[in-house]
Amino acid sequence: MAMAKEKGGRTVFFDRIIDQARAAPQGSHRRPGHLSEQASSLAQIASGEIMSKTLLWVDPARCKIWDRHNRRYELLDERRCADLIEGFKAQGRQEFPAIVRKLEGDPAHDYEVVCGARRHWTVSWLRAHNYPQFKFLIEVRQLTDEEAFRLSDIENRDRLDISDYERALDYKSALELYYKQQKRMAERLEVSEGYLSKYLDLAAMPEPLLACYADITHIRVHHWTAIKPLLKSPGQREAVLRKAAEIAAEQRAAAARGDPPIDGARIVRLLKDAASPSTQRNARILGEYRAAATGHRLMTVARDGRKGFVFRLTLDAGASMEEMVATFHTALREYCGLKEESDTADPSRDNSAFEQ
Repeated sequence: MAMAKEKGGRTVFFDRIIDQARAAPQGSHRRPGHLSEQASSLAQIASGEIMSKTLLWVDPARCKIWDRHNRRYELLDERRCADLIEGFKAQGRQEFPAIVRKLEGDPAHDYEVVCGARRHWTVSWLRAHNYPQFKFLIEVRQLTDEEAFRLSDIENRDRLDISDYERALDYKSALELYYKQQKRMAERLEVSEGYLSKYLDLAAMPEPLLACYADITHIRVHHWTAIKPLLKSPGQREAVLRKAAEIAAEQRAAAARGDPPIDGARIVRLLKDAASPSTQRNARILGEYRAAATGHRLMTVARDGRKGFVFRLTLDAGASMEEMVATFHTALREYCGLKEESDTADPSRDNSAFEQ
């Protein structure tokens, strides 16, 4: 493998020779045929049977992220790169190179990162946090934009740390820039049209629904698959978008309090509930109670006919069993006129008005 020397630093080739020398037992000798094997390898490289790669150790500050990279670099942080931070510390260096292209005419940067944004972020973070010896390992290639897109997609397609929505935006942009036709794009990426269609559809998710999520990396293809049918009817669409605005407000309030965000599965359930109100949900809401720890809606009380009430409990609001029972007793006193001594009664005696 041919290695190009970095100015002011060692090449990967020499690093490997040093590593091999350190690993060899004292007094060991190469077997007699090693020179002929090396000559044979060089001949294979020269003939094109083996492709040579240029690997360099460089300052990450001399590399910039490709504008079309499929990872949102600004969303990277210690949490999303924790595995690399620990791995680099344990190994003492980056083991697998990022793929870059040589830049011309940019005085601030020498290379453009096509694959390896997390590796770039991690090395940069380590250098800024008491590990100045770390350098960025890169492999230099000549790639067109379309080739760079396909390479980046193949490398990251099965990685869970790239969100569905990030991938959806990447596919939408690539379709417009390189392929124009969805069928042609699917063929080039070697994926089914159905697979590609789901991501392209997700990229069209309306802004009010995107705002329901505290972080766009939480958005999943199956969330949008479940929500999209709710928007077909004008009446349902209005109810869903109204509920989406409420969820977005709750997310902001939770963030301000430092509470965990509403997760994607619960967002889907809340929007489905808003789109398909049952008799109980159509009933006139008299009051609601919220969980003390999270501020999420714990129970609502609604009028059901002339003499009845509906108590609707949200089990995943973040309340303890004790708080749920206490809230139910409070609601019974306030809306059903039950006396204080009834608080000690077993609520399981009559739960006909209690809906989970």
